[in-house]
Amino acid sequence: MASHQLVILSSFFLYLFFATPLYPRATAASGSWSLLQPTIGISAMHMQLLPTDRVIIFDRTDFGASNISLPNGKCREDPNDYALKKDCTAHSIEYNVASNSIRPLMVLTDVWCSSGALMPDGSLVQTGGFNDGDHVVRVFNNSCNDCDWEEIESGLVQRRWYATNHILPDGRQIVIGGRRQFNYEFYPKAVASEKTYSLPFLVQTNDPNVENNLYPFVFLNTDGNLFIFANNRAILFNYVRNQVLKTYPEIPGGEPRNYPSTGSAVLLPLRVVQGKVVVVEVLVCGGAPKGAFVNAQNGKFDGALNSCGRVNINDPNPKWIMEIMPLARVMGDMLLLPNGDVLIINGASNGTAGWEYGRNPVLNPLIYRPNNPTSTRFDVQKPSNIPRMYHSTAVLLRDGRVLVGGSNPHVYYNFSNVLFPTELSLEAFSPPYLDPISSGIRPKIVSPPTQTKFKYGEHIVIRFTIQNQADLNLISVTMISPAFNTHSFSMNQRLLVLDNVTKSVGKFTYEVNTTAPPTTYIAPMGYYMLFVVHQNIPSEGIWVVIH
Repeated sequence: MASHQLVILSSFFLYLFFATPLYPRATAASGSWSLLQPTIGISAMHMQLLPTDRVIIFDRTDFGASNISLPNGKCREDPNDYALKKDCTAHSIEYNVASNSIRPLMVLTDVWCSSGALMPDGSLVQTGGFNDGDHVVRVFNNSCNDCDWEEIESGLVQRRWYATNHILPDGRQIVIGGRRQFNYEFYPKAVASEKTYSLPFLVQTNDPNVENNLYPFVFLNTDGNLFIFANNRAILFNYVRNQVLKTYPEIPGGEPRNYPSTGSAVLLPLRVVQGKVVVVEVLVCGGAPKGAFVNAQNGKFDGALNSCGRVNINDPNPKWIMEIMPLARVMGDMLLLPNGDVLIINGASNGTAGWEYGRNPVLNPLIYRPNNPTSTRFDVQKPSNIPRMYHSTAVLLRDGRVLVGGSNPHVYYNFSNVLFPTELSLEAFSPPYLDPISSGIRPKIVSPPTQTKFKYGEHIVIRFTIQNQADLNLISVTMISPAFNTHSFSMNQRLLVLDNVTKSVGKFTYEVNTTAPPTTYIAPMGYYMLFVVHQNIPSEGIWVVIH
């Protein structure tokens, strides 16, 4: 054989050696879908996973009668309701993940386009809404099997409709903005007389004809300040001193990304190394171009944006790095997955958010792999066959699946004579890491038990098993806070990657030593789902409490 042929063959075998993965790759699959409930009786406009593995779901009270009755002959009587003064149907439910069952709940005031977050004690505190619900705070306590909503009238100083909430290091919620509200407030109040605080940034980013800065994207930075993105700009904000610390450059192209242009955003995984987080990045994807909302009102449905902007928010000279998605998308949800990937799901390829303003549903989710080379970060996944348009939602479950529901892009519950009928179903998307081909390398946590409490900086030992031989260099530990999802934004969503050292302690049994997050700035106190990840395949999570 000629020498040049030997060189070619040698190069080919070297290519095969380095290009072929040493373990089954999750990217070889493209996810799967399963229908969980053909109807839950309401359209899932808002969703929050509780530490009981139950999901609180609600839409709005003034749609008219829903398709699920309140229990025991109960009825809601509301003289302010625009649709029914007496309504014996439910507009909120509790979905039990383990039993795949539904329990109707009673919500008294209108929760339409509201916001919320899970408090450190595991209760859901939800704020605002429309009409008689715009000043109301509602609490759902997760300590009993038959809990229901408790409502606090005038719990808010200002009306909050299309606002954003975030848990702060002291355990309170900050409630930012909302329609015609250029301010913020806290819940609970430090003192009964505590009022609102002006936020001129929301005036500066407001288009009075469109209001393209509703449901602003808000993330807690690891220095305790807030990154706030509205319309096409962002600031780093000290909410204690009511001071803007940094103004970021406008996202390239200047296109709006917040409601009703409705892109989405995530704080990318925070890697904790020796008690510090070195890089803090935000990713903003999708949306609709300038003028799209007015054009949709006039019957022209512009193409959605296919761009993403990524920025290191602590860089002394921050710059947006732009990337192109394989599928343009408006009204898409972005969720952090246990292995650090980002799922982009739901939405449309034309139009904007709003009644009947979306066209051409995007049925294929995308997975974005933030650590891959730039040109290889996006993977297109298998499509659903159910359009998820305006008012659709998605949340991560502890078993690694993503619960998907909602879509009611028109006034009232319209099931016929509309382009996209009201959708009452619940389905689950299983990312590629749940493919059975990976079962042999999937970790299973043995200890500690779920609901374990840890103090900040505490040493943690996690024991787990793997059917096949583990690669100890490819073990990681992640923690994810359960997010409140509505209108294409997951409030309070956060993923931490913890330092770890792993060793074998028996046949197919291992121990990983790690440390709980060091401060409330890095991880606000409360409940998290903790996962062991092996070769990009996560275990089922366990609930842990950081305090």
